[in-house]
This record gives sequence, structure tokens and C-alpha cells, in this order.
Amino acid sequence: MIFTLTLNPALDRELTVPKLAFDEPLRAIDFRVDCGGKGFNVSRALVALGEKSIALGFSGGKTGERLEADLESLGLTRDMVRVAGETRINVSIVTEDHKHYLKVNEPGPAITPAEQDTLLQKVRTLAKTGDWWVLSGSLPPGVPSDFYATIIKEVQSAGARALLDTSGDPLRYGCEAIPFLAKPNEAEATALTGVEIKMIDDVHEAAARIHALGVEIVLISLGSMGALLSDSEHTWLAEPPSIVEHNPIGAGDALIAGLVWGLCHNLSWPSALRWGVACGAAAASLDGTAMGSHSMVEQLAQRVQITA
Repeated sequence: MIFTLTLNPALDRELTVPKLAFDEPLRAIDFRVDCGGKGFNVSRALVALGEKSIALGFSGGKTGERLEADLESLGLTRDMVRVAGETRINVSIVTEDHKHYLKVNEPGPAITPAEQDTLLQKVRTLAKTGDWWVLSGSLPPGVPSDFYATIIKEVQSAGARALLDTSGDPLRYGCEAIPFLAKPNEAEATALTGVEIKMIDDVHEAAARIHALGVEIVLISLGSMGALLSDSEHTWLAEPPSIVEHNPIGAGDALIAGLVWGLCHNLSWPSALRWGVACGAAAASLDGTAMGSHSMVEQLAQRVQITA
């Protein structure tokens, strides 16, 4: 089973405008509301691929109720911890030509120690040998920076494999807990390792430093340049197919979903990477936070270039 964890979910409201401008009113010509949260994005991409997962996280207030109802309508199986605070709402403003956007994220509700303990107990109950746990996104207020590290130790002690996608101190502490895989993007890898990434050799160096922290598999997403995957002995660079980009938000989450899907279907590392990058490209080519279907991803995967 694949579990996804979204500790700081949101409703994402996207407004489309003719152009971005400051110090004057903007009039939206279109809008949409999506379930926000990196773990939810992973689960949604898995659903699009025909794969089941269980989405966990915190949910609170009327916004949380709306979020859970929307998740159910999307076919996502969920097991949420209800909290006293109100789930956040994030707002994106996207230009009509999809070339520019602004995104403003609320901090999210403060999570009490008791609410944190409830989630940890749920994790302990669910974690089983052979499962995959995707731990994604920021931490809400009140949650300590080593919370992901605690969860990584819990799930991996049960024989499951943890995949970590976060930033800052939660990423550093999480890597020190030795997850099966860590997936920073270019900026997050630089902040974690101190390696300024300007060329492919820099990405190799950053991956090597993350391996030195104890991480078995390192996946560094490089946006429109693709992704680099390393198991410390072998390294693969995946270049995505050419697409018309509509919205890159959620593409990194789709990358992880495609990779985990491939691993669940016993694909080799380069083949799983191919599917991951194709999933990311599909998501980036669609409006809002929509995810590519199995057939769409399969077609794009044939155009992904893998270099060992």
C-alpha cells in the first residue's frame, strides 16, 4: 500500500487574470478550487494512474470539511486527523497565457501536541512491511522541525519505506533519520548541501552530500530540465519531453507519484524515473493542479530521455 502524508493541507484557489499588475485592481476571467497539499497531489496523480493510496493528514474547520468532501469526490481514500484549527486557503493568480503567476500560502492552523500524538499513533497502527510512505510538504505551526524524522523512524522500523519531500530544517532532520529516498528540488538541495547548482556536475556533488547524510536514494528535481536519480553507485539523468507548460505547481509531486508507481510495478530505477518525469511533464502541461491520465503519461514516457 502507498500512504501519503500532508501535514499542512489547503484548499487552493486559482484566479486567472489577463496580466499581473501591482497597485491596481485585478479582475479574474476564470477561477477554480482544488485540494491543495503535496501529499494529496501525489495521491491524485496515483489515482490518475489507476493506483490506490491512502491520504493522511490534519483537517480542521469548515475548510477542512470542504477539503475532505472534495478529496472523496476525487476518489481519494483518506484517514485524516481532525484538529481544532481551520485548514488554510492558498491563493494563486495566474496570467491567461500561463507565463506568470503569484502564489500566496497561508501558514495553516497551529497543531497541538495532543493532535500530533494522535497522528503518530495512527502512523504506528498503519505502517506495515513493504508499504511506501510519501511524506510531503511544509509543517504547520506548532509542529517541531524533527516531526518528519520521527515519522521516518516509525514507518521504517515497521519495515516500510519513507520518501521525503520537504525543505529547510525538516528536510535536514529528516535526512538524518535516513529515509529510503529524499527528493529536494534544485533550491532545496543547495540549501541543504551548500552546493550552488549551475551545471550537471554540481547536481552530482549535491547528491553525493545527501548520500553522506545516510539517504539511500536521492532524487533531485530540476524543473524543466528534468531530474537526477542516484543510488550512490549509479546515477541517471532524465530529460523531459517538450511540452506547452500551463502550470508547474504540483509537477514535483507528480514526479514522486510516477516514480513510486513504477517501483510498485517492479520497474527498474531508470524505468521508474522515466515514468516519474513523464508524470511531472503531464501535470505541468495541464491547467490548475490536474494530473495526467495513465495513457497520457505512457505516451510522454516514450519521449523521456534517460542518460546513465
